[in-house]
This record gives sequence, C-alpha cells and structure tokens, in this order.
Amino acid sequence: MGMTTPPRTLAEALRARDDESLAGLLRARPDLLTPVPGDITQLATRAGTRASVVRALEHLDRFALQTAEALAVAPDPAPYETLLGLLTGDGRDDGEHRGDADTAIGDALPAALTTLREQALVWGEDDRLRLVRTARELLAPSPQHPSPTGLGPTVAEATAGMSPGRLQDILATAGLPATHDPVSAVTSLSALFTDRARMGELLDTAPAEALSVLDRLVWGPPYGEITPNPTPPVKWLRDRGLLLPVSTRTVVLPREAALHLRAGRAHRVPEPQPPAVEAVAHRDPQAVDSAAAGQAFLAVSTVEELLKSWNGGGPAILRSGGLSVRELKKTATTLDVSEPVAAFWVELAYAAGLLASDGEADERYAPTPAYDDWAELPAQDRWVHLATAWLAATRTPGLVGGQDAKGRALSALGPDLDRSAAPEVRHRVLALLAALQPGTAPDPETVLARLRWERPLHGASASAGDTTDLRSRIALWTLNESELLGITGRGALAAHTRALLDSGPAEAAALLAPLIPEPLNHVLLQADLTAVAPGPLERPLADMLSALADIESKGGATVYRFTPGSVRRALDAGQSAADLHAFLAAHSRTPVPQPLSYLIDDVARRHGHLRIGAASSYVRCDDEAVLNEILADRRSATLRLRRLAPTALAAQVDPASLLEGLREMGYAPAAESAEGDVLITRAGTRRTPPRTAPVPVPEGPPVPDATLLGAAVRAIRAGDTAATVVRKDQADAPPASSGSLPRTTSAETLATVQAAAMTGSALWIGYVNADGAASQRVIAPVRVEGGFVTAYDHTADEVRTYPLHRITGVAELADDATS
Repeated sequence: MGMTTPPRTLAEALRARDDESLAGLLRARPDLLTPVPGDITQLATRAGTRASVVRALEHLDRFALQTAEALAVAPDPAPYETLLGLLTGDGRDDGEHRGDADTAIGDALPAALTTLREQALVWGEDDRLRLVRTARELLAPSPQHPSPTGLGPTVAEATAGMSPGRLQDILATAGLPATHDPVSAVTSLSALFTDRARMGELLDTAPAEALSVLDRLVWGPPYGEITPNPTPPVKWLRDRGLLLPVSTRTVVLPREAALHLRAGRAHRVPEPQPPAVEAVAHRDPQAVDSAAAGQAFLAVSTVEELLKSWNGGGPAILRSGGLSVRELKKTATTLDVSEPVAAFWVELAYAAGLLASDGEADERYAPTPAYDDWAELPAQDRWVHLATAWLAATRTPGLVGGQDAKGRALSALGPDLDRSAAPEVRHRVLALLAALQPGTAPDPETVLARLRWERPLHGASASAGDTTDLRSRIALWTLNESELLGITGRGALAAHTRALLDSGPAEAAALLAPLIPEPLNHVLLQADLTAVAPGPLERPLADMLSALADIESKGGATVYRFTPGSVRRALDAGQSAADLHAFLAAHSRTPVPQPLSYLIDDVARRHGHLRIGAASSYVRCDDEAVLNEILADRRSATLRLRRLAPTALAAQVDPASLLEGLREMGYAPAAESAEGDVLITRAGTRRTPPRTAPVPVPEGPPVPDATLLGAAVRAIRAGDTAATVVRKDQADAPPASSGSLPRTTSAETLATVQAAAMTGSALWIGYVNADGAASQRVIAPVRVEGGFVTAYDHTADEVRTYPLHRITGVAELADDATS
C-alpha cells in the first residue's frame, strides 16, 4: 500500500492506493462512476452506500462472501488470525473439518481478502481488518435479518437492557463471582463462554435434553420460542445464560456460546474451492462438431421456415403485447415442434432483428427488411448471426407460459421477458463448457453447483441449494437452447462455438462451413405423389417446390406431397401446366411418375373453368351444366347464389369467400379482373419498416473502458487535491473542507491571479457557477483579460475559462502542495 501509518478511514485507505488500483475498483464496481466522484472522500462515501454494497456483495464468489460474513461476526477490527480461526475452527477434532480442508482455507483466504479489499468492502492492514459498516449491517445477525452464518448476537448485545438483578442471578447460577457492575457482569459471562475448559465443565453438567436443545440452535437459526413455563432443560439453559431472552416468548443462543459449540467455526461447511464440473460422457470431438453443425443448419432452416410462414403478414399482436396462446400453438404446429420450442424460435428471430411489429393500426408481426439480407447469406453466416444475437439477448423465452409478479401470463414476444442476468449466465455456462476437454458433456447438476458457487444466493435458499432461482433456471435453459441452436452437439461444446467465443464470428463461420451440407438442386419423385429431398435444397428449388407441394415430414430427408390443392396453388401463382412439367423434369433424378403428370394435367384442365369477379361477386362459366350443379348443391346455400344469365351466377359474399367456398366444394375456380383477365396470386412479401434488433437490457451500469477509467481516476485525484490542499495563509491549519471557500476582495483576487499567470504557479480558488453551486478548485492561470481568467483546472484536468466575478476568493498553495 505504500503507507507509513495505518489508515483510519476507508477514504484514507483509498487515497493511499495507486491509480491502477483505483481503476480496478471502478472497473469492479462501475456504479461508483455515475456520476464521477468529485474526490476520494466522495468515492468512499458512495462505496459505502447500501445499494452499492448490496450490488458488490452479489458479485462475490461463495468463499469471498463467506469471508465477509465471518468478518461481520468478528470483532471490529479483527486480526487476520481471528478471521482465519472463524473459518477453520479452533482445532478441536469434531470429525467434520480438519486436515486438508483447513489447508485449503488457509491457501484461499489471502485471495479472498484481496478481492474484498480491491472492491473496497474490506480495508486496513492484516492486524486490523475492517469490513465496511454497511456490509457489516447487511451481514450481521439481528432478529429481523438472521445472519447467513446462523450466529446470533453477542452476550453484550443480547443482554442490553437486562436488569442488573437478572444478570446477578445468571452469574450465580453459572458459578461466576457476583459483581454489581453490569459491564463487568457481561464481560464475565462472555469470558466463561469463550473459555474452552470452563465451558466444557459447564456443559458436562447439562442434562441430555438441554444439549439436544443446543444442537437444534447451534447452526441456526439461533432463536427459539418458549412458553411462560419452560421445560426443565430450557430453564436450565436460560438460568445459566446459554439462552438469553429477546422478548417474553423468544430466546437466543448467544454468539460466544454458539462458537464454542461449533468448535470456533462461523460456517458449517466453508467452501474455499469451487466445485468441479463433472462429465457424464466423453464423445468423439468430430462427432460432436458434426452433430452441432447439423443442428445449426436445422436452426437456420427453422427460423427461415418461421419467417416464410409469416411472409404475407404474421399473427396479430395482443393489446398487451406479444403472441396469443392460440397463435403460438399454430406456430408450433407449423414448425412441428412443441410450444416452448416454438417460443424459443420466435424469440430468437425477434432478438436477431429478423422479426418485428409492422406498426400498422391493426398491428401484426412480419419479417423485417433485414430478413431479406440475412436470407441471402451462406448458411454458416446466418447461423453466426443467430448465435451472436442469442448470446447477447436479455429475452428469456423459457419464461413463456409462466406468470409475472402480478399473476399475469407471460406471452411470447411480450414486454416482460427481459432478464438482465441472462447474457452473463449464458456466457458463464459456455465458459464452463469451454474449460472442459473437447467432446466432454457435463453433468447439468454440477454446472449449476459451480454457478451457485461463483455467484451465490443470499439467505437460506443459497445454503439449502435451491435450484428454483432464476439464475439456475436460465442456466438450464441455456443448456437446452445450446443444443437446439447447434452451440453444443450431443451435450458437448462444438469447435465452431469455441471459435465464436474466443476469436469472433469470422473464425466460427470458417470452421462451420465445411460441416454444413451443400444445397442440392434435385429431388426424387415417387409414384405415390411424393418427392424426397435427400438433403437441403437450393433456395429457388425449395421455394418453387414449397408452392407446388406440401411438406409431409422433415428430418435428414424432407418428404413433399403433391395434392390437387398444392398444384392449384402453383397454378394460381401464374405457373402453367407446361411450366410445372418442365420444372419437375429438370429437377428430378427419377422419371416423372405418370400419376403426378395426370394430376397436374387434370387440375390445370379444370383450373379457371369457373371465373370469380366482384359484383358483390359473381361466378362465370361457359358450361351451364356446371352452374346448374353448383346451384343444386346444398353446400352452396351459404354463398347465396342466384342466376343472372345462363353462364353467370351472382353471390352475396365477397370474391375471396366465394373462391374459398367453391374450392371446398371440389371445384377449381380462378379469380378474374374487371377486364376478364385471370388474376395471378403470388405469395405476399409483407415487410415491416426498417427495424433494429431489440437492445438488451443491461444488468447495472456498463463496465467502463480503459479511456474512461483513466479520465475518471485523474478527475478524482485532481478533485482530491483541491479538497485537501493546504493554503499558504493556513499552512498550519487542517486541510480545507469542501464547504469552506476562500474569501478575498475583487482587487486581491485580480492581483493574485495576474501574479500567478506571470509566475506559472497554482492557486486554490472558490468558485460559484451560474446555477449557484459552490466548489473549490486548483487552477494554474495562463491568461487574464476582459474580466476572465483562462487556466488549467487540475480538478477537471482541462483548460477552462472562469469569470472573475464568480471567483469568491483565491489563496496560494503551500510549497509542498502544488501539483
């Protein structure tokens, strides 16, 4: 630390740090930078605020937190040996904690203390370690806030307010000499509980039932309820001070007695080392990469299929935002996946900026213009885009189907799915997988145990190993989503993911590209009116085939089925029968089956035989018999048709409904324009206005970069110089305080500033800005003219100009205080 005398306050300890150490503090606790503290004293004050300390404690690993908890129940200040004793115990062999465990604690404690010091939670030399007061208040025991260690208050705290007579009774029953001084009585009782030999003798005389009561309280919670007429074992303990009253019905086991029963340990199981991540299987790394690549390609195809299905405008947006349950089920059916998986793909497309609201009055989801650019990229680049968006997204699709704090259902694409911890948890999980040997699939439970050690929970849920907390759930979702997305293969991290984490998108895409199958330009037509695509198809072929046939099954090979409806769909899009025959002949490795040729010709022959137009709507056909057949069909009753002429019928429904109704009756009508031309209907390409991907919700302030840290440290140092500088006229006085401004006349101010500009010396000034805020600064005047002084401001670390009339006064600096 470079200090000649021990620091008396946290501010003094911080002032003694070098710039690199201060920058490390601001990096570890970026909330201290908003706004930049004016000096070291402000920095220390802010570092001790409750909100900042809570945030710092939440970022400690389990052993560092256990160290802080031990300091919270230790004397203040505490020597290093006392702290070590609270973690290792007093050496008594209780069969639980000896040998190698004590050695591990001794080896890990210096690093834990270093972490606590770097984060300004602990200060002082090893012989006088101090936990900052706010942290002590948060971690120290109280009836309203039990200590994480399970220890109760000290004898002095528990007996505060107890009558002297009651204290005398306890001393007499415990066999201690009487004293009329309450302080001496408390000291005597505390000495009894901390004396190993005398405490052992006292407990040897205790009834077995009394020892059972102590066993239930020793590891916490230390509070128990008693009746107005306690049982003899409880009365025996209460009479000897081993249970002290908190209220008329509550007693507590004092800390000194509990520590004796615990063999001096603050924690039942100290955890100096992180638990190891265990493997459930070791697989061939090449098999892992191949499996992950196959899943990566499937992920890209699934997102593309989702957005194609919403190409002409997706589902409507709920008034409260998001997808309705019915629309999510429909999407899951379209993608042939479960609803939670469908929610994941929808949220992934949204996070990647490929999907958004169209912003219309009747709001619907639709692909964004960025989707068209993304669809033209090679498959590996499309996957990198999705994976990068997933890593940074704070959207958590695993919450879909649950409820918020007010009991409202959480919907996919809804407004309440952001969880700021998600990106950090994902990176931590993947970092643990990356630390394993290639091809190693970890045990999820050991991954969760490691994450809980690295970022433990506070309170009982942490000690109980609760796996229902949000961070654990996000970790489990991360493992599942990684497999879906191709981040992992067969449970192990893939090589292209390691490259994405270590080297960036370009390297990841380069490793993934050889593993993705090349798109095919052919299919295998079969006599049962199906076509088999033995692999991924080139995009033009896939688009045309999806218009001509319906997907029947997916997998390693995709099976398409030709139906009258699918062929009619292709004809409606402007294709002719000759076009369809030529297309199939060009792209089939097998001869076009005769049944398929017949199907196309049959549908084409009937296609457009009926014509639908707007009257409200009408049906036109040169064959009167067909119109007679339609009128005679009971199913046409809902269309409310009537004959206008031998070859024309009028309907009371719109053309689209008329088309749909006649198609359901088995006909193949075609829509026509006002001029009588057949209308060609093509797949819509509805797009939203240009949209950016949703911005992840950060977890606390962002980590500052090196430039900002350097500027902040210089500003704090300069402000500290201004706040603690010694003036020549007060060289023997204490340092100036921030509320004490120098006062000089206008003439004295002008003369002093001019002299300083000529000699190049620094001055200490008081300054009041236009808003009336007063401050003190150290400046080096450069030029004085026109009622202004231009000077280098050491406080702001820049050149500034000040109106002389706003300077309350000036003073020269002592020779050893200039900077």
